[in-house]
Amino acid sequence: MNKNIAVIRGDGIGPEIVNQAIKILDKVAELYGHSFSYTDVDMGGCAIDKYGDPLPQSELDKCTGADSVLLGAVGGPKWNDVPGDRRPEKGLLRLRAGMGVYSNNRPAKIWAQLADASPLRKEIVEKGIDFIIVRELIGGIYFGEHKTEDKDGLAVATDILKYDEKEIERIGRIGFETAQKRNKKLCSVEKSNVLDSSRLWKKVMHRLADEYPDVELSDMLVDNCAMQIVKNPAQFDVVVTENMFGDILSDEASMITGSIGMIPSSSLGATSCGLYEPIHGSAPDIAGKDLANPVGTILSAAMMLRFSFDMAKEADAIEKAVSDYLDAGYRTADIMSEGMKQVGCEECGRIILENIK
Repeated sequence: MNKNIAVIRGDGIGPEIVNQAIKILDKVAELYGHSFSYTDVDMGGCAIDKYGDPLPQSELDKCTGADSVLLGAVGGPKWNDVPGDRRPEKGLLRLRAGMGVYSNNRPAKIWAQLADASPLRKEIVEKGIDFIIVRELIGGIYFGEHKTEDKDGLAVATDILKYDEKEIERIGRIGFETAQKRNKKLCSVEKSNVLDSSRLWKKVMHRLADEYPDVELSDMLVDNCAMQIVKNPAQFDVVVTENMFGDILSDEASMITGSIGMIPSSSLGATSCGLYEPIHGSAPDIAGKDLANPVGTILSAAMMLRFSFDMAKEADAIEKAVSDYLDAGYRTADIMSEGMKQVGCEECGRIILENIK
């Protein structure tokens, strides 16, 4: 099978971790008789430096014309003072909207080998951590109107949070369908005691529930959910929520698994062309020092094979290679513990590569 992958190395540690994932993909292609070609795309700070724009239309066109997109990370303090509409993160928002990927799926699963790395108490971890956060990705406050204006001598900033029924129903169905494939429990997270948008969210979710009688739907306020994730994560199977809440909760959920560097994500829409990226940032403080953890990006590549290319065996091979790497006691600095063998980004990728069968 021949596939073209748009590759956004981005900023900070992005190039380092993406390079390791590409080596893994090339090994999979060799072993399983596929051919992967790569189209380089500039996005984020590097695109600002080159074009004065975090995602020019020509670069977005490369992504929409590919079979899927692999992204490292974008941003960094170098671009903190550029105008808001040209910040690196604006390129990411434009990419998501341009690709029409409205559903971001972030697993929060602890690897058995990393149980001791979780900041939670042992008795909590032993109950299990294995759930998915389904986050609406191209609506809500991130895509609403943003403005700062002067009113009577005071600077006043406004950000609009808006959802319509169709947007909520679209992501709600992803939540229910994901739950159907797992343990049939769906928790809808909102702030309906305060926000009109959340009251509409709750109404639509309960209307949808009638179409999925095999799924148990529950509601939870976002502040309570933030507490419950650290108190008893075993209670969750699938969580569905709006854009900003999902952004915050998924980062919290990643940390209880031991390291943000281990967590992949997929963003999908109406087609099989998806956006795959680790959930961590560009970590400019460790860029170029061979300290980054590439596993989240490598596992994102595995998700691409599984969900966009229907290559389940190949995805399984990558995930097993990562598990074998952890079984052998290798750890990058972010998950290092006593008795383990510390490796850098390059060595981590090399060991995982050798483990692929």
